[in-house]
Amino acid sequence: MQGELLATIAGIVGLITGVAAGLAFRVSEADRGRTPEPPLGSELPSGIAEVLAALPSSAVVLDPADRVLRASSAARAYGLVRGEELVIGDLLALARQVRRDGVIRETEIEVAVRKFGPDATSFAVRVAPLGGTGLVLVLAEDQTERRRVEAVRRDFVANISHELKTPVGALSLLAETIADASDDPEAVRRFTARMQHEAARLTSVIQELITLSRIQGAEPMAEPDRVSVETVVEEALDAVGMAADAKEIELVSSGTKEITVMGDEGLLATALRNLVANAVAYSPERTRVSVSAEVTDTAVEISVADQGIGIPAQDLERIFERFYRVDAARSRATGGTGLGLAIVKHIMTHHRGEVTVWSNEGSGSTFTLRLPRPRTRERQSSGENSNQEAAQ
Repeated sequence: MQGELLATIAGIVGLITGVAAGLAFRVSEADRGRTPEPPLGSELPSGIAEVLAALPSSAVVLDPADRVLRASSAARAYGLVRGEELVIGDLLALARQVRRDGVIRETEIEVAVRKFGPDATSFAVRVAPLGGTGLVLVLAEDQTERRRVEAVRRDFVANISHELKTPVGALSLLAETIADASDDPEAVRRFTARMQHEAARLTSVIQELITLSRIQGAEPMAEPDRVSVETVVEEALDAVGMAADAKEIELVSSGTKEITVMGDEGLLATALRNLVANAVAYSPERTRVSVSAEVTDTAVEISVADQGIGIPAQDLERIFERFYRVDAARSRATGGTGLGLAIVKHIMTHHRGEVTVWSNEGSGSTFTLRLPRPRTRERQSSGENSNQEAAQ
């Protein structure tokens, strides 16, 4: 009896063991057929995390389930990644193609993801597989600024070609006209005067291009000179005196005595002369153009105010661009090249300063050159030198 009981218990244990073994086998088979779980962020291939941290581009690593395994701060700042998702559909589709065939792909995309700044950001994109892990690397580099610079360069070439073509074409036509009118002295004198005008215009464009080219790539001055604001203002007013007299425009200055700045006198005179010349050119007859100077805690400000036609609000941000004109027809009528304010801007950058503008359309404009105030030690040193010279 006891033997039969033991045999029964042994049979039950064997049955349970068999069932357990079968279940274990089935689970094992299921595990082998199931797609492995995506690796965690800490399981990136060796060295990848360090490389990604050093890249200036927006970098994203996607796991086999298209979840973001690693994303650079730039990728999140641009809005390419939110949480664990790559939210740009075009990038996600490209990543899936690369994962399927293992072929590296490059493209450019426009992404409208920023709340501030440009309406859209342009990215140069490169997508590549990371070995045979099922991971995909997405690199996106912001090309917006590069494209803007290329557009500016294209505009510059187009504009300068037009500016040079106009007077050159006029000179050629006038020369032919003079040849045909050689027996008419009055016509020859008239056309010759016109040729001189066009030649002067061509010379002005070339000279301003040379000036702009010289200063726009220059570094801030390492050893600037002490410059008298009064001297610079007098030079600028004297240079435009004849043009002002022709329109009966009064030129006045105030607050310029005993103020100095550190810089290049010739460049500062050029900047101020351009502002005063613009003020005279765009002001009605029998009005006033004033130049004033003021010293603040940190800067010396030189302002040029007129009672002219003013500048529309939509144009204020662009007037310092090369060849940009608010009124192209009027600018050409006054002999403007469209380079004057661009030169002013670069001269101020060269002096670690800035130029600002306030304008009310129909009431006039005020341009202000803001230059760093000489340091106290520099002013004291200058005073000591002056005292020593006086004592000698």
